[in-house]
Amino acid sequence: MFTDNKIPVVDIKNLSFRYGNQYVLEDVSMRLAPGAFLGLVGPNGSGKSTLLKSLLGLQQPQKGEIRLFGEKVEKYKGWDRIGYVSQKANSFNAGFPATVFEVVSMGLFGKKGLFRFLNRKDKQKVREAIEWVGMTPYEKRNIGELSGGQQQRVFIARALVSDPELLILDEPTVGVDAKSVQNFYTMLEGLNKEHGLTLLLVTHDVGAMTRHVTDVACLNKFLHFHGSSKEFEANQDLSAFYGHDVHLLTHEHGGHGS
Repeated sequence: MFTDNKIPVVDIKNLSFRYGNQYVLEDVSMRLAPGAFLGLVGPNGSGKSTLLKSLLGLQQPQKGEIRLFGEKVEKYKGWDRIGYVSQKANSFNAGFPATVFEVVSMGLFGKKGLFRFLNRKDKQKVREAIEWVGMTPYEKRNIGELSGGQQQRVFIARALVSDPELLILDEPTVGVDAKSVQNFYTMLEGLNKEHGLTLLLVTHDVGAMTRHVTDVACLNKFLHFHGSSKEFEANQDLSAFYGHDVHLLTHEHGGHGS
């Protein structure tokens, strides 16, 4: 959890956002410490996507502030410190003629430029990112030949190749089978523990993710809970965090985030 001698990676204070007169987020405050693995959960319409858009500087809240690595988001310039994998990543065009290596190397274009050739060091970074997500045996395979879970690993490698300090994942397991989901979360846990990567995972999948994350935040317009995964699991009335039965969320794998 957050300690006073560390600047939080994400610091949200009293954030409120509304569309017209309808509040989607109201007085939300939360911090993400360096090295944490936070699972952000909530039902459809709970404000998760609105929070992410505000966090990425794509929209301006009516109230409150967001700081990234200590800087206000509206003035923030260090976006190369943040990797992002959207929920739309797994709808990647299966017919796209690119190998796993080529897709991951695209993550360097922001630094190298679109038409620059990769040098030996760049290629090594690409191979390391592929290895981190356990996809080395598929390095030369076409992206369209992979399963949904394997494709998501590749898109995470693409985000990792530029050496971000924070990785944000928006509903990454939508459309992925249950066995692959568990392997996927185990892989994320390894990136967090072994490589020290700070992770923010947005998901519906309460049951599967809680054993892998360090912290949980429950959002449903208000922030109903924010604490360690152990504190979250120890609570016997999880529905109180949402305002309705949490079991409706635990088994919900389809659809898109709010």
